[in-house]
Amino acid sequence: MRAGFVRLTASDRPGVAQPVPERDIPAQPWRAIWLGAAVLALLALGAWEWHWRAFGVTPSYRNSNGAWAVQRQRIDHGEGNRTVLIGSSRVLFDVQLPQWERITGERPIQLALEGTSPVPILEDLAADPHFTGRLLIGVAPSLFFSGQAFRGDVLPYTHKQSPSQRTGHWLSAHLLEPYLAFDDPDFALDTVLKRQPWPVRPGTHPRPAVRKLANSEADRNTHMWPKLETDASYRAIARGIWMQMMTAPPPPEMATPAALQRVIDMQIARAATAVATLRARGVKVVFVRMPSIGPFYATEEKILPRARTWDVLLQRTHAPGIHFMDDSRLQGYQQPEWSHLSAPEATRFTTVLVPIVEQAFSEPVARSP
Repeated sequence: MRAGFVRLTASDRPGVAQPVPERDIPAQPWRAIWLGAAVLALLALGAWEWHWRAFGVTPSYRNSNGAWAVQRQRIDHGEGNRTVLIGSSRVLFDVQLPQWERITGERPIQLALEGTSPVPILEDLAADPHFTGRLLIGVAPSLFFSGQAFRGDVLPYTHKQSPSQRTGHWLSAHLLEPYLAFDDPDFALDTVLKRQPWPVRPGTHPRPAVRKLANSEADRNTHMWPKLETDASYRAIARGIWMQMMTAPPPPEMATPAALQRVIDMQIARAATAVATLRARGVKVVFVRMPSIGPFYATEEKILPRARTWDVLLQRTHAPGIHFMDDSRLQGYQQPEWSHLSAPEATRFTTVLVPIVEQAFSEPVARSP
């Protein structure tokens, strides 16, 4: 035992139930140690930030459940008469809120979610008497008619959001996200480590995770990350991920034509019921089939052809629909990875789309025969 060190045991503490040893803490230059640790942490943080800024990343608000909840709650806090946008990532990336506002004087509420069917959101709005405005519903066939929900936890999160979750989102949105480029799930250390070329375990078929595709603003106005336009290698990564997803075997519940048709019919029936509820409350609804090109469009038409999906949806909901293939003004835009418009093209597309949507909102509701 070193000089000056005292170790107390149970025999030194009679009457104490738990014989927990006690050790003295030797004198150390704790201030210098804490300062050194802080400097090292800041240097590591700065190096990580510099690395991703050099990669082309800029600060962007997270498209988190908390950010979505803030926009959804606006409807219940006095803004229920506004135009609301729901759908998947094509509505999120390709409809630009500032441009919509310049044309109409109104900035819509953006509730579209990437990788997720809008049908549950449609049903949630139908069940909310506070919503009395207008609703644009984006239709990405592979998501809308399959019911896929990558962000399916957003509604339970929003309706049961705790005070700590609200506080955590506020702190992140005000103190971190506007200033730090690396504060994005795609650049988290564990995410970066997982996507390294590790050996694949026999018998497993890991599906690739979608990489960063867009930048978002505080109110979820979102546009494509410019790197997809300017960096051919990164664009190839994004296309490769889409190709792997498009060629992957379907899930068991959609593995046969009959099973797929049952899923399609169920999603259309859910949408028709929700639209009827909204219409009874005076809400006007317009469906929009956003553009896709190349292998993405070809795969969508092969598996989910328009005659079995889009046309039936409009027939059963009696709602107006805007299909990009029906209007030359909605075609011919640059889509670097086949599914979303580049940022400049999204502004140009929105300029064309908004008057068409406004006209559709003004049309009389179709009635069933």
